[in-house]
Amino acid sequence: VLGEYEEKPVKANIGRFGPYVQHVKLFVSIPKEEDVMEIELARAIELIIAKRKADAERLIKKFEEDPDTQILNGRWGPFIKSGKKNFKLPKDLEDPSKLTLEEVMHIMENQPAKGRKAPAKKAPAKKAPAKKSAAKKK
Repeated sequence: VLGEYEEKPVKANIGRFGPYVQHVKLFVSIPKEEDVMEIELARAIELIIAKRKADAERLIKKFEEDPDTQILNGRWGPFIKSGKKNFKLPKDLEDPSKLTLEEVMHIMENQPAKGRKAPAKKAPAKKAPAKKSAAKKK
């Protein structure tokens, strides 16, 4: 336990995916160049604040008419999330925050259904050449 922040304990630990700082239910990865045993409370609080800011910037727009549909900022750019399905936004789109619900529905309807790729067919195994028997000596 490093100390307290907002009257809740801040812990540093090493987990399955590397070192992290924990505050309530928020887990923040510690950069590789920093040592988990040497990290101080002030640095841990900086990491927690940065993570909260990144999480807040992830949501671009939420629609009041359809609360399940929202525009999020993801790893590969903005996308539409509707329920459990994700839809890519067109690359030529200027500002995703200005999209209306009707435009979003149009994008979702016109997007091809994602299916799994068919596995690559394996080439048939080559037959080993027949072994020639050596001529017997008399």
